[in-house]
Amino acid sequence: MAMARFDLTPRIAPNLDRHLVFPLLEFTQERELYPNDQILKAKIELLNNTNMVDYAMDIHKSLYHTEDVPQDMVDRRVEVVARLKSLEEAAAPLVTFLQNPNAIQELRADKQYNLQMLNERYQIGPEQIEALYQYAKFQFECGNYSGAADYLYQYRALCTNAERSLSALWGKLAAEILMQNWDIALEELNRLKEIIDSKNFASSLNQVQSRIWLMHWSLFIFFNHDNGRTQIIDLFNQDKYLNAIQTNAPHLLRYLATAFIVNKKRRPQFKEFIKVIQQEQHSFSDPITEFLACVYVNFDFDGAQKKMKECEDVILNDPFLGKRVEESNYTVVPLKDEFLENARLFIFETYCKIHERIDMGVLAEKLNLNYDDAERWILNLIRTSKLDAKINTQTGTVVMEPNHPNVYEQLIDHTKGLSGRTYKLVSQLLEHAQAQAAR
Repeated sequence: MAMARFDLTPRIAPNLDRHLVFPLLEFTQERELYPNDQILKAKIELLNNTNMVDYAMDIHKSLYHTEDVPQDMVDRRVEVVARLKSLEEAAAPLVTFLQNPNAIQELRADKQYNLQMLNERYQIGPEQIEALYQYAKFQFECGNYSGAADYLYQYRALCTNAERSLSALWGKLAAEILMQNWDIALEELNRLKEIIDSKNFASSLNQVQSRIWLMHWSLFIFFNHDNGRTQIIDLFNQDKYLNAIQTNAPHLLRYLATAFIVNKKRRPQFKEFIKVIQQEQHSFSDPITEFLACVYVNFDFDGAQKKMKECEDVILNDPFLGKRVEESNYTVVPLKDEFLENARLFIFETYCKIHERIDMGVLAEKLNLNYDDAERWILNLIRTSKLDAKINTQTGTVVMEPNHPNVYEQLIDHTKGLSGRTYKLVSQLLEHAQAQAAR
């Protein structure tokens, strides 16, 4: 349970739909990060505002070691069944229509045409369409995610209310995540991102909050989808989203840092990200971000090697990073192994860049390789890293040529950093001003 200090569930959960919190609790329960009774009580508390009464009853029995359940749970179950039947009846005309393949062919891309056609030919009006939304939402609250996803998809095809359609899209995304339909979930995530980025929000803070919710929900997808470790960088590292992380959710830096470490395709963006890690050390740090700071900010290689062990523990006990490979629907090298391999590479790449002469035997010992294997490994490292270096076989050393930074590149780098810091300062001032006005 000592690893609970690195658990981000308390920070992540407030940014998720309550149904999305259950997989996190299941993971922490499996890893025994907290006492079992504490997790069971948290599950019951979450279930209190859902319609998953049978599940709540089962957890209550497990928690208190009894077959009896409170009367309020029994009454709640009766209420849920009655409400479900009522909503089913209200939505029945539209559901029947949608289940008829011939009738479906009458629908067109024009929503106004569809509404008029449904009203004139099938006596289906706004009340029945609203009933479909309520029925879908109720199904979701009952844990019937497949039915909810289908009905929400059909509802959005008919809905003309932008806000209600957006709400339905959030629900559809949650349902697809919970069913682990990662390809479909990614499509819904991209749809939602387009709306969030283009929508006129009442407040810029509301737009920032929507981006923060989107990034938290996306963690389920990006660490399960076969291309997710690249796409998380594409999303989180965009200025608008990275600024939201720095301002309101710095704990998400763990996941962006991990993605950068295991993804060799995004090295050009990595240099700028290290500056973010350095700037945000006071806001958030864990072994993964501290490892990067050791290697690229403090050049503390002994410290970096020590952090690698802590990183391994963090990954194994993180619900997004530590899932077992067999839980995935594709074959991959475990993320932990990729992380450790690349982390080790980061240490030696940087070590080689700041030393003019390196003893091959020392490197071989650090790499846990024999001399010949170390020589081959170092040759490959030099080749792939494009280092200006050579191996002196007579002295058994790697000789590095000095690499002086270009003054113009330094000036450009410093200028780029001003944009992010300015945005963060303005956001904080706006937030403070709105808080003052609300008083």
